[in-house]
Amino acid sequence: MTRTSTPSTPPSRFAVSKANLLLMAGAVVLAAMYWSPNAVAEKAVSIPPPSAQALAGVAPATQASETVVFAGGCFWGIQAVFQHTNGVLEAVSGYAGGKPSDARYETVSGGGTGHAEAVQVRFDPKQVSYAQLLQIYFSVAHDPTQMNRQYPDVGTQYRSALFYTSPGQKAVAERYIAELDAAKVFPSKIVTQLSPLQGFYPAEKYHQNYATLHPTASYIAQFDLPKIANLKSLLPAVYREQPVLVAN
Repeated sequence: MTRTSTPSTPPSRFAVSKANLLLMAGAVVLAAMYWSPNAVAEKAVSIPPPSAQALAGVAPATQASETVVFAGGCFWGIQAVFQHTNGVLEAVSGYAGGKPSDARYETVSGGGTGHAEAVQVRFDPKQVSYAQLLQIYFSVAHDPTQMNRQYPDVGTQYRSALFYTSPGQKAVAERYIAELDAAKVFPSKIVTQLSPLQGFYPAEKYHQNYATLHPTASYIAQFDLPKIANLKSLLPAVYREQPVLVAN
């Protein structure tokens, strides 16, 4: 769903139609809207972690940090989930999958650039494993069975996609997806695309830490705060109360 923004007014997403919203008092009023108590919380699915078979043959991490890029709908929510994950050193909203020249919100939101709204997650593998990040990604961060959309947001820029940075990351993700599909933990097959990371381009400053800075915004309250609550409820061992924020 398209968000309207100016340099002085951060963009905002809403589950209701754009046409109905525009009947209200304009973008400034829209950005100040609050969540309705009747809003439907985003769903989460309790899933097992990758098995020993899925992890077989992958060498233990030896570096102080590793990086992976996750996409699955609006990057505000994906970023917030991983910012509340123990062992994550940084989670940056941005764009992946397209050309550097197209990595701007106004261009990506058109849906024709090849970019996905994505989050680059840099993590300490001694504190949180890649396998645990995958479990979070597939269980609470987004719905991996939705094709080119996540709830109210529609378009290829909202696709489910994992951009791996090593052959080991690719292998584990492939095996894990196969395990989850075989176990039928979701009502439909997983549609997550796996691609090598060719480049990641940080989003505009106003997109960073958005869920933390705007917790009462309608979209955040309805679709993103429930993700954080689900992380705390389903995976308490990896949950951190204070998010690690991007320095702006």
